[in-house]
Amino acid sequence: MRKAKTYWLKKIRIRHVNLQEIRGIHLESTAQLIMNQLLMQSGSTVSLDVRSRFPGGRNVGGKYSMADHRVTMYLDEIKKQCLSLFGSLEVFPQVLRIVFAHELGHAEDASLKELSDLLDACDSELERKRIALRIEENAWEYAKTLIPEEDQSLMQTVVYYSLKSYRDAIAGEIA
Repeated sequence: MRKAKTYWLKKIRIRHVNLQEIRGIHLESTAQLIMNQLLMQSGSTVSLDVRSRFPGGRNVGGKYSMADHRVTMYLDEIKKQCLSLFGSLEVFPQVLRIVFAHELGHAEDASLKELSDLLDACDSELERKRIALRIEENAWEYAKTLIPEEDQSLMQTVVYYSLKSYRDAIAGEIA
């Protein structure tokens, strides 16, 4: 990153900031507002951690830890998803709401513990994939009820691509 130039004009310090920095600051403050609003709306007691990137190279926008009852959101990954799916960061607030609502769906899923136990005890690879899909579908159902006013076209696109690998894996096992 280039060092910003500083100018002094009548004892007022003016720092040149590039547009990317301004957008980043704006997106981060917008993200915090969105997540706080959804936490309050949901009534969830989940802890929230916000980071830039998901470790491990996969494009994961959020993750729920049942052990810690914590949602971790990865803002740079969500930005990548916006660019990949929609070609623009203009939809970042909406996509963040959708992804965070989904993660809250995991946190509030009363059947998650039971499904996770079944997943751990499962001997069949096909059954494991079906249970994993059910866990994801449950979270998406919750998200849809939490933010029913969200743009349905955006919601459907995010849900479709989120579930695609699960459904493809099951189709591959059956074929």
